Amino acid sequence: MSTTAAPTVPTAHTDPINSQILSVSEDLVPGFQRYPFQLIAEKSGIELPVVLERIQAMMADGVIRRTRQTLLATKLAHGALCAWKVDADKLDATFDWMFREDPFSGHVVTRSTDREISGSEYKLWTTLKVPQGESLEEHGEALKRLTGAHEFILMPAKGIFALGVGHVRRKTMEIGERSPEPAVMTTTLTVELEPLEWDVLLALKEELTLEEINENPWEGRAKIAGVDLDTFCQIAEGLDKKKVIGRFSTFLEHVKPTASGERVTRFNALFHWKVPEGMQAQAGSEVGRHMIMTHCYWREGGPQFGGVNIMGVVHGTEKDRVLAHKAAIDAHLAECGIPLLYTNVFWGGRSEIKPSEISPKIYREFHEKWAGKSNVI
Repeated sequence: MSTTAAPTVPTAHTDPINSQILSVSEDLVPGFQRYPFQLIAEKSGIELPVVLERIQAMMADGVIRRTRQTLLATKLAHGALCAWKVDADKLDATFDWMFREDPFSGHVVTRSTDREISGSEYKLWTTLKVPQGESLEEHGEALKRLTGAHEFILMPAKGIFALGVGHVRRKTMEIGERSPEPAVMTTTLTVELEPLEWDVLLALKEELTLEEINENPWEGRAKIAGVDLDTFCQIAEGLDKKKVIGRFSTFLEHVKPTASGERVTRFNALFHWKVPEGMQAQAGSEVGRHMIMTHCYWREGGPQFGGVNIMGVVHGTEKDRVLAHKAAIDAHLAECGIPLLYTNVFWGGRSEIKPSEISPKIYREFHEKWAGKSNVI
């Protein structure tokens, strides 16, 4: 009697069904959804059982690195992009320590420029968040003491114009493709929450396990928060109305190759623009309307970075195409009458990403653990 091996579920992001699912699940599921996977099925046109099977398989194979409900952490914590000046021979060790040991450093990326220009000596970049009432400067000083870094520059966001991923969806975008209207700027004013809202939020934000990729992913989270499912969803919907909930998303492993050797992207470019004082909001809205932008912020870089004030990120598989997208954005700014006083590109190298912690309790524990220590690398 012969036996037939069970068919293997395709996990490559280039598989047609997977691409169809990912084109929705990466960044087109807005806010809090009681049934997020049903919405992915409806928007993608793929039946729910197949959606669940494929997302589970891609997670198990490492193609999807995490599936989770994102938060608009800029509304919940104090945050900034942070550029670090470290010794070249300690760059990798500092990178590793920031990623593994500091829960409040989210994206950790090494960056380089094509030529020596303003700010090119800052090779390590992180996103940093601290709980409400705490100081970004104090946490940065602690990290500087612990790692032996020479200097850091904090660049908090004054406005947000684009915040998404959608690497599969963006692969085939036309150069210069943009929305009909300028992007709307989101502010970064923090929102105060009640204790029960924090309980729900902290239970909600953790990445889903494979077992939670099912029709009702929030059942277990409601138990963690100590409430029934309906109450959990009602509070989450209230948090959504307070603009502290981001999107529900499957995050692809977009930098490192997957088990099959495939890469979702090859180039990660941080674009810098300097526009005249008073034109930051207008310029950010015009940059942010370009569909290729995964992130776009009004951040003041200061004299170390040539006075740049608009920053954005684009990913791609071809360097020339990434630069063509930037050239199209530059041309559009000129058409809008917005002068470019300075511009540059910082290219990403090593990259690790984890959700930034926002818990006051974990913040206190971190500083108690590392108090009095220095140069631990």
